[in-house]
Amino acid sequence: MEYRYRGRDEEPRFNIEAWEPRTEIGKRVKNHEITSIEQIFHEGKHIREVEIVDALLPDIKNEVIEIASVQRMTKNNRKAKFRVTAIVGDGKGHVGVGWGKEAEVKAAIDRAIKNAKENIIPIIFGCGSWQCMCGMPHSIPLIARGKCGSVEVILKPAPRGLGVVASEPVKKMLELGGVKDLWSFSRGRTRARYNALLAAYRALRKEASMKNMALIEAKER
Repeated sequence: MEYRYRGRDEEPRFNIEAWEPRTEIGKRVKNHEITSIEQIFHEGKHIREVEIVDALLPDIKNEVIEIASVQRMTKNNRKAKFRVTAIVGDGKGHVGVGWGKEAEVKAAIDRAIKNAKENIIPIIFGCGSWQCMCGMPHSIPLIARGKCGSVEVILKPAPRGLGVVASEPVKKMLELGGVKDLWSFSRGRTRARYNALLAAYRALRKEASMKNMALIEAKER
């Protein structure tokens, strides 16, 4: 199935009837045994088909963050490719980061969006700021830390009305995921957009995994 770059304001186009799933999770989604992506997260399963995300999150949007030209040396000459970094999100607590490398920009964009959908995670909302304590789900409940290479990103809860205080790529990712207010601190070589994005993504994933572990422990009791 061909995946085309769709702007944030365009409607997704996906026909579930024409989809032929290849994985067990995909078959359960098509048979309506799984009706929410949260069920997949709670079961600890990995998403191997992007059609699963298209079926369960019809309002998902995508955005290209960076297009860079890269080269590698072979026996004969240098081979140039384009590396694309993309993010996806539905604005309701789900976000993903991915990258793709191809000889053509269009193919690299498609691969990056597909990879971002496969890496989608939930965002845990809350109000953990001592300046606010309103109890509404507009920020995150706890301080989260993530690292990628030399870049470390720290996400902190913020009071209502502040907005997302972060670097441009991290801010776009958080807003695409539905975060309204948040403090962000980073250190290292933050000019590397992919590393900064992946560090923030890992911070959110760590927070989500903590909630899933708490749910599993509660079920076992």
